[in-house]
Amino acid sequence: MKVLVMNGSPREKSMTRNLTNTITDQLDEKGIEVLTFDAGFHDLPLFKGRKEDLNHPEVLRLVNHATKADAFVICSPEYHNGMSGALKNALDFLGGSHFKHKPTVLASVGGGGKGGINALNNMRTVMRGLYALVLPDQFCADPTCFDDKGYMIDDKAKERLTVVVEEFVSLTKTIEHDVEVK
Repeated sequence: MKVLVMNGSPREKSMTRNLTNTITDQLDEKGIEVLTFDAGFHDLPLFKGRKEDLNHPEVLRLVNHATKADAFVICSPEYHNGMSGALKNALDFLGGSHFKHKPTVLASVGGGGKGGINALNNMRTVMRGLYALVLPDQFCADPTCFDDKGYMIDDKAKERLTVVVEEFVSLTKTIEHDVEVK
């Protein structure tokens, strides 16, 4: 099983990266191969629908990972009641063929007590347009869930994230098995 974990935060010091690192650790512990896209490290050109942009090395990398992925974990900070522009830009380079019939779990980090729910709703709308099989369950974290080194320290948040990741892995395995049987 290959899972593409996407961090939609372009910031150098990112709570969303802390979240994707925590999720990656959980997937690693289960022996799952993790592919990554990090908007803070993998600079994409602005999506303009031009064919020549599809040859950009980071676009090629993203498309290659998305093609190989059996499932997706997509994480974003909440910016102005929505997902980050960097994440939306990355998703614009992908299409329904990358996501159709593939489990996708959404997670966000919201600051200022807003909780990130609007980013999750925004991501859910976009993922529906990409034909992703989005889990009904999702995860929100507050910056206070992490220590100054980026480790998740909130026990309730860790427990909640573990439940979501377990559900995601279980669904992905079920779908993989059903595809193999057919």
